[in-house]
Amino acid sequence: MAPEKLTYMANQIAAFFRTRPHEEAVAGVADHISKFWEPRMRTQLFEMLENPDSGFDPLVIEAGDRIRPVAKHN
Repeated sequence: MAPEKLTYMANQIAAFFRTRPHEEAVAGVADHISKFWEPRMRTQLFEMLENPDSGFDPLVIEAGDRIRPVAKHN
């Protein structure tokens, strides 16, 4: 997926949860991405989060460690 599209989608999720208390917002972003994004999207997100200039909303960045990792197949 185009990086700009992935950033836009993640930031939309953050915007939705922004009205909630901070901890609930971070958990909501992580939960939504974990449940509804396919593994390829999450893998790309993790790679993009390594770049501090990726353009992600601070809620997305903070939620990064809580997003379910992609299972590796042997």
